[in-house]
Amino acid sequence: MVHAAAMASIGHHVVAVDISVDKVASLSAGIAPIFEPGLDELLAEGLSAGRLRFVTDMKAVEPCDIHFLAVGTPQKTAEMSADLNYLHEAVRELLPHLREGTLVVGKSTVPVGTAKDLELHINGRGATLLWNPEFLREGWAVSDTLNPDRIVVGTSDPVKAKSHIKKLRSLYSSVPPQTPFLVTNFATAELVKGAANAFLATKISFINAMAEIADASGADVTELADALGHDNRIGRRFLGAGIGFGGGCLPKDIRAFAARAEELGKEDAVRFLHEVDAINLRRREKAVALIDAALQGEVSGRRITILGAAFKPGSDDIRDSPALHAALRLHELGAQVVVTDPKAVANARLAKPQLTYEQDLRRALNGADAILLATEWAEYREPELAQTAANLVHQKIVVDGRNCLNVEAWRDQGWRYIGMGRP
Repeated sequence: MVHAAAMASIGHHVVAVDISVDKVASLSAGIAPIFEPGLDELLAEGLSAGRLRFVTDMKAVEPCDIHFLAVGTPQKTAEMSADLNYLHEAVRELLPHLREGTLVVGKSTVPVGTAKDLELHINGRGATLLWNPEFLREGWAVSDTLNPDRIVVGTSDPVKAKSHIKKLRSLYSSVPPQTPFLVTNFATAELVKGAANAFLATKISFINAMAEIADASGADVTELADALGHDNRIGRRFLGAGIGFGGGCLPKDIRAFAARAEELGKEDAVRFLHEVDAINLRRREKAVALIDAALQGEVSGRRITILGAAFKPGSDDIRDSPALHAALRLHELGAQVVVTDPKAVANARLAKPQLTYEQDLRRALNGADAILLATEWAEYREPELAQTAANLVHQKIVVDGRNCLNVEAWRDQGWRYIGMGRP
């Protein structure tokens, strides 16, 4: 959705195809079925200018010069590897509508080797395949599309594909000229996204492993991260210890990355990613354990407010959300769990109807025996919330699952503040 709207915003005429009749109808009316800052404005602009339309009929793409494959590749049920069925089906439906000399560009996150397989079918229709992975952060997808930090293009033959690479580069003509434009082979382009996510996940799990050591030794993991971050070889970003990462990309991408490496006979090279995943999942259980300990093992029947349902702020995505994982575990322990979130309540209620949801923050806090901050929305980080909540709750216990609260502000209001990896 973001790629389609962004391409229309810089002057291209875009036809976006999806099999979901409801999503196409919603998008055609200018209503995005997800929350992504700036997307509604891009949709409205593209639709009103007549440069953007959404359809369900693949035949509508026949006049197009460039075809982007932006199909989801979720984790297979009960397996670690990526499910490529949707991608392959999209290609099968696209093939009859390709013209000689047209360009097909892959953007989906795929296991290495996928592009080579698809190229055989696409070349057979006289078209050319390039692989151009996306590097979008949820909550920043519009700006990341319009102002990428790099553009990577994979090809099986840079000489034969020279004119097509030039065409793709001109498509991104609005991107600042100093943006790196890297031409690689297919395998490298496919590996970039998985490798980047594996590195980020490793960095996050590293500081969470340090949080476990900090808990055992009395150190403060936030101060440790600050000290490490001053080393320009390391940097402070993604060194935030807490309840861990989630979402529809990072967890499934590192699992698919490891699964593909094992298929290639290189399981030893990525064995560490299994531990990265395990550390991340342990942090969710740690947050639950901190609540349990704060309530002296008497969670059952207590009212616990979870601040956040989305896996990260700036999004309504609840896929693999640490917040909902912790909420469900507390519910299983007999707690009266109330979940609130600025944007993700509707999605969470559909996915986990056994929990209680409250859109209004004050009502969510009313009568709480403990609070777990699980998603670091800006409104939850405001120091004033400490005083507001103090007048509403039954017990002043707050577990900071993101180590992002103003500790002094909360303690000044009489709260028992509990961080993750902090004394």
